[in-house]
Amino acid sequence: MAMGDVIDLQLRRARRVHAPIRQSSAYYFDVSCPMSYLASERVERALGQVDWIAVDASAVVDPGAAPECGLGAPSLDHARAQAELHARALRLPLVWPERFSEGGARARRAASFACELGAGAPFALAAGRLAYCGGFDLDDPETLAEAAAASGVPLTPCLEAAAEHWRDDELREIGRSLWAQGVRELPAVALGEHWFGGVTGLMAAGARLRDVCAARQPLAPVG
Repeated sequence: MAMGDVIDLQLRRARRVHAPIRQSSAYYFDVSCPMSYLASERVERALGQVDWIAVDASAVVDPGAAPECGLGAPSLDHARAQAELHARALRLPLVWPERFSEGGARARRAASFACELGAGAPFALAAGRLAYCGGFDLDDPETLAEAAAASGVPLTPCLEAAAEHWRDDELREIGRSLWAQGVRELPAVALGEHWFGGVTGLMAAGARLRDVCAARQPLAPVG
């Protein structure tokens, strides 16, 4: 690696350190989590344009609550049942892929890179559909390549990012920051200082946003 490459890497890290939580409207997701996928299909409709921020769900979710988001297996059947219940309510397909070959780590790193480019939303949607509509292994380079092509993310840098292990610490740190804000399940939505967790939390966030927008509308003239 050349000196220029080292400096560039240090600058990339410095731009993101110490600021994992954004106070404006933001959507936090784990690309390997089925709940994040289900909610991702409704984000634009519920919230409009917001920042998409990748996170590692294992640093957010109670270890006994959501094993499908990269955690252990004691409540696997319950987690799948809950995801299937939400999928039916949202009228979305849900196919269970085999366990991701690297636990979703490569996919999360690639999603983090896509978010840096402002392409987090299309990448997450493309990847989620490949995994939970097509049953593909998200960590497979071919699957990541398909998601990158569908979202306009440059292929080679995306695959390189998927192998950058230092991103794991950043993704977990964002998760720990969410935990500190009281978030206990993904996906999560931040509206200013207000936080919402889970698929139902997304709907609650959308309702609050509509109320806020309505309150800002000027009163109609009388007569």
